[in-house]
Amino acid sequence: MSTRPASGGTSAFSADLGDGTYRNPILDADWSDPDVCRVGDDYYLTASSFGRAPGLPLLHSRDLVNWTLVGHALQRLEPAAEFRTPRHDCGVWAPSLRYHDDRFWIFWGDPDQGVFQVNAPGIRGPWTRPHLVKEGKGLIDACPLWDDETGEAYLVHAWAKSRSGIKNRLTGHRMHPDGAGLLDEGKVIIDGDRLPGWFTLEGPKLYRHDGWFWILAPAGSVETGWQGAFRSRDFFGPYEERVVLEQGDTDVNGPHQGGWVRTQDGEDWFLHFQQRGAYGRVVHLQPMRWESGGGWPVMGDEGVPVAVHRKPALPAQPPAAPATDDDFPGGRFGRQWQWTANPQDGWATQHSGDGLRLTCVRTADAHDLRRLPNVLTQRLPGRPAVVEVGLRLDSEEEGARAGLAVLGDAFRWIGLQRGADGSVQLVHRFGESVADRERDAAHPRPAPGGRARLRIEIGAGARCRFSYDVGSGWEPSGQVFAATPWRWVGALLGLVAVAPTGSGHAGAATFTQFRITPRNAPEPS
Repeated sequence: MSTRPASGGTSAFSADLGDGTYRNPILDADWSDPDVCRVGDDYYLTASSFGRAPGLPLLHSRDLVNWTLVGHALQRLEPAAEFRTPRHDCGVWAPSLRYHDDRFWIFWGDPDQGVFQVNAPGIRGPWTRPHLVKEGKGLIDACPLWDDETGEAYLVHAWAKSRSGIKNRLTGHRMHPDGAGLLDEGKVIIDGDRLPGWFTLEGPKLYRHDGWFWILAPAGSVETGWQGAFRSRDFFGPYEERVVLEQGDTDVNGPHQGGWVRTQDGEDWFLHFQQRGAYGRVVHLQPMRWESGGGWPVMGDEGVPVAVHRKPALPAQPPAAPATDDDFPGGRFGRQWQWTANPQDGWATQHSGDGLRLTCVRTADAHDLRRLPNVLTQRLPGRPAVVEVGLRLDSEEEGARAGLAVLGDAFRWIGLQRGADGSVQLVHRFGESVADRERDAAHPRPAPGGRARLRIEIGAGARCRFSYDVGSGWEPSGQVFAATPWRWVGALLGLVAVAPTGSGHAGAATFTQFRITPRNAPEPS
């Protein structure tokens, strides 16, 4: 099941203001737990992908403001059998991206399995299969360091209390220089319980600078916490600490974990995320400098986040943002799309024309989109927007259905369903977070020819208004739906096609001209 190259980017969503400044967030969607590195004149970013496939997204920029999605480092989650069904909040947590020995390296923690790594000679691969560096429950937020001064290698990670019973601690190891294994049993190098007022210490990023080992790590929880810096002359400590970025009087709650990068001209910048409910974890870019005389990092505007700032002193780039729109040429979908579990052959069929042809997968879980592995998703935009897609239901199977969804702990979708009499109806359904099956959100109505154009208008607070056009113009449908996140993942937009259990092929549905455009109209009410 291949994907086509992404189109250049959706400049309408770029954070570049065109006058030498940018606005935060620079990535206004759920690019959770970002990390960044520079190779020559190029900047690369990865982010958490949890249980979606492909995982470990790879973004590229030349100016740290305008980013495009260039691929994924993880085609399938492993063990593959465990990710045949959705595990929305599991899988790939908080990766670290590094460049060492002419290779890219990504380390991450799977809270149920341990610390993994993959590596590649180039950002577009080929990437190795996941290698388990340290097995164990609750090992998260792993970050390596290759010390060019000594030739030694290290690894630091945090802990998930839900799996290990441990939190608020960072554990350090010496690592084999080839990144394949660890050289000791590990030691707690920072214990947040011993720091007055510190709690939920996690997300460490490890660096060497000015003769010190530095760990940049957030604490205080994703919605209300702060960014800390720790330094020591020895990797195993003891470490001094300081708060280097906090909300202050801004509206940037968090501000949470991220990565430091130095430009080719010596400027320092810090990328981090902000938790924004259903929108997930959006990415901010902060200026950074070091106190004179080998001091501490100073981030943002003297320790508080900036909203608008001059761009990095780098060559000008055209406005860009990760692609969202898709015409599905030849039945292939762009890099922005991810399945809700490891994909299986036959879910999407390539053909000679345009349009995404999704098989109506037979399932006993058709009544609950949250249980389906064959939902093709992309991130909910963090700004008001209009989402549109065309749909034709080709399946003749009674009960076959397909549509456009907003998927989270609660969900809602609008689409088409084949009735017992062979006719096609426009249906609109939802499932509450506490419900185990969907209900009608509006009365079904005829869809002549089995075709419809579907629309979701997304306003402030991720409030979504659904509408449809079955040939006589746009009509609103149902009540406004407030999108909800999963526990750790922002809400997702999804395309889905299913059919009741039975034998034989159940046919397909075809989606055309998927579009997301910025919205300036009044918000749904």
